[in-house]
Amino acid sequence: MNPQTRNWLITGISRGLGRSLAEAVLARGDTVIGTSRSGRADLPDSPRLQVLRLDVADPEQIRPALRQALEFRPRLDVVVNNAGYGLLGAVEEVETTASYELFAANFFGAYHLIQQLLPLLRAQRSGHILNISSIAAVAPQAGSGLYAASKAALEGMSESLAAELAPLGIRLSIVEPGALRTDFLSAQSLQVATRIIDDYAQSSGRARQRFSQLAGQQPGDPELAAQAILELVDAPQPPLRLLLGSDALQRARIKLAQMAGDIDRWEGLTRSIDYVEATA
Repeated sequence: MNPQTRNWLITGISRGLGRSLAEAVLARGDTVIGTSRSGRADLPDSPRLQVLRLDVADPEQIRPALRQALEFRPRLDVVVNNAGYGLLGAVEEVETTASYELFAANFFGAYHLIQQLLPLLRAQRSGHILNISSIAAVAPQAGSGLYAASKAALEGMSESLAAELAPLGIRLSIVEPGALRTDFLSAQSLQVATRIIDDYAQSSGRARQRFSQLAGQQPGDPELAAQAILELVDAPQPPLRLLLGSDALQRARIKLAQMAGDIDRWEGLTRSIDYVEATA
């Protein structure tokens, strides 16, 4: 094997960014072990591609899938936690069961996979974990509260994990895409709360309308996003976070400005709760 080639494990390669990334990785000569819930992916056959059946929301499926993956390639260089889906609706509108299922896929799927893989990566003293998040984790909007929460949980874990793994030679990056022109807004990848409360018509109701109008008009190109991820992995010093798309950049900058404004305006009250040391 060419020493410059890498073995990738990518979850959720049947569509969207996962598929585009798998295609880009294969095109440059690397190996892809991809997963999908059906065990199939609409990708050309290649001796450098193995597709495994895995529903990341079911932790019992992870160990046997990884066993198959390591039989194909005993070393993993890049692990991409991409599998997941969206959920649209006001917090009050979303059923509890739907919320738990969302977290099982978007957060716990990555958590369980990472835990199972860390002994291998620690033994290698190398590897790069990419956790695919969303700009929604940084700058949530009305109608995406539970989805944003699932991605924010992923980011919180990722930041701590990155600090834990750095001394071991293992890298971790969080990728935060904006709206990519994939089928993410279709029924295959986006669930919508069945309960509608009229009082949220001006908030989550409008969000539903915006998402409906955005389908097929998203500004981000998934193939270019995949190339950006390749560049991230190739970087000598990859960032902890990478925003993808001008819409993600705009939302992040607005959020940062809002946070800075609140911090500055309320600094006095923030400091007021510290103990005042007794004076002699």
